[in-house]
Amino acid sequence: MIGGNIMNYLKLNDKIYPCGVSLAMDLLGGKWKAVILYFLKDGEKRYNELRKEITTITEMTLSLQLRQMEHDGLISRTVHGDKPPVKVIYRLTDLGKTTIPMLLAVNDWGKRLAKESGEILGNLQV
Repeated sequence: MIGGNIMNYLKLNDKIYPCGVSLAMDLLGGKWKAVILYFLKDGEKRYNELRKEITTITEMTLSLQLRQMEHDGLISRTVHGDKPPVKVIYRLTDLGKTTIPMLLAVNDWGKRLAKESGEILGNLQV
């Protein structure tokens, strides 16, 4: 016990975390995962729709992040058709949907910071 705090460790999928923030950041951390989840919050999207909305992400990074989030149970991937070109749809799972309030709060905080200390540019053609 340090300073009166009792440490409650958490365990998920055989990994031990010192707190809930550590567990959440393991699933959501990095530059792109929360952004991808944010763009899926309103409904399913195809891979190319995500690429058009998140213009600064590379194809390799998007593919890797989608695979990791599917593995972690945050998104589902459904393939329609068996001959190319197949249609692949990504959507939030029930677990992924639980991130929406946090994503909206972080989005609001980022917009407030830009308004106070930067600028809001609106839509850009990239």
